[in-house]
Amino acid sequence: MKASKAHRSWSLIIGLAIISTIILVALISWIWLPYSLDNTDGGRLSQPSAAHWLGTDKLGRDLVSRLMVGARIALTVGFSAVLIAGVVGLTLGMAAGFAQKWLDESLSALLDILIAFPTLLLAMLIVAARGSSLTSAIFAIGFGMSAIIARLTRLLVKRVLSKDFITASRASGTSWPRIIALHVLPNIWPTLIVSFALQFGLAGLAEASLSYLGLGAPPPNASWGSLLQEAQATVMTSPIAAIAPGLLLVSLVISVNLIADGLREVADPTLRRAR
Repeated sequence: MKASKAHRSWSLIIGLAIISTIILVALISWIWLPYSLDNTDGGRLSQPSAAHWLGTDKLGRDLVSRLMVGARIALTVGFSAVLIAGVVGLTLGMAAGFAQKWLDESLSALLDILIAFPTLLLAMLIVAARGSSLTSAIFAIGFGMSAIIARLTRLLVKRVLSKDFITASRASGTSWPRIIALHVLPNIWPTLIVSFALQFGLAGLAEASLSYLGLGAPPPNASWGSLLQEAQATVMTSPIAAIAPGLLLVSLVISVNLIADGLREVADPTLRRAR
């Protein structure tokens, strides 16, 4: 048990360290970049040097600068998409959890239909309809993930509402808003916060996938996905251009999974009692 505890604690620490580094790089990119994104003076496919730490791409643009902007885009999409998914998903999930049987069944059927479509496929359809832009990508990914959050919220709410303490609260005259604040939310948030962390990583992957397909943020923005797409033609002559954004994307996903594992230990009271 002690080894398991230590593992989970280190998971949270390592995950926060990685994501904090990425956040720091993204914040720095707002106020400073080694080179502007349209600067092509570095020479085509230059090797790493003091002037260009990771070299340049096939157009002579500094790779470090583009990776820094990619971090900004990944985090912006991740946070914004999870916010949209949280608002929409919690609203629909709560409505389904408290609704009458016919409305609950209708909302559940709608959620099943949305979940049947992969998030990336649904996002591709929305972006294709709205046009390629960062805003479209955020909206599409957030909307695509909202059904997962809504379905989970509904299941958690139904589980809490079936407990005896809810019946006792209603018998004592406690209003539904107060029951939600005192009993429902405190009992469902440990699971939801872990899901939000996992969805953040999935949002980053979805954004990179859309950008790889040319449906993400348009130039001169530099998403990690678009960097991977651009580097595939020169991967043999300049492998760092493909390796660097790939490693950063993997690091982002791993960090949020480690954070989710740590949050599960911290937030879930059943795990705390099991120590």
